[in-house]
Amino acid sequence: MEQIRRCEWAGDDPLYIAYHDMEWGRPEHNDQKLFEMLILEGMQAGLSWITILRKREAFRAAFDNFDPNKVANYGAEKIEALMADKGIVRNRRKIESAVQNARLFLDIQEQYGSFDKFLWKYVDDTPIIGEVADMKSIPATTPLSDRISKDLKKLGFRFVGSTIIYSFMQAVGMVDDHAVWCFCHTCQRKKEDKIPKKSNDTG
Repeated sequence: MEQIRRCEWAGDDPLYIAYHDMEWGRPEHNDQKLFEMLILEGMQAGLSWITILRKREAFRAAFDNFDPNKVANYGAEKIEALMADKGIVRNRRKIESAVQNARLFLDIQEQYGSFDKFLWKYVDDTPIIGEVADMKSIPATTPLSDRISKDLKKLGFRFVGSTIIYSFMQAVGMVDDHAVWCFCHTCQRKKEDKIPKKSNDTG
């Protein structure tokens, strides 16, 4: 039986493998899921992604399943409760930025109809297909991530530096940076339908 080839970064951790196989690089258009990934990418700053993945369920419980309508209404009491939650990243600046970003997220939804429409217009609703040969080939930022980061910062978003935004773009499938030989790369998926379809479940 032919061995499945994955991007090197997936390693052998079952949680990381599942994330690699089922989420990373797959186009996401659900607003609540987009909000979740935007916040989690900001939470990752200075930490490893596997750390965030291991805390993900705790984050979902703590942040009302990343419902931006609920997060936008968090006040001082809720923020203090989050600061006391050992299951998540207890960084006040990151937590307060999540609340602020939720409010701005709602503003964008009102203006554009959805955050999805606002976000995906940057790539003309078509994922950018990378030609990554190995981990060293994956960029940390691109001119486009610089532009999106700058635009979000102008709107008042926090923890949206270019590196965070490029990671976000990869996570939600705006960019497919799977290695060209990885079975999850767009071209490989077209060749053989090995991957289970992604669930629309935001929980």
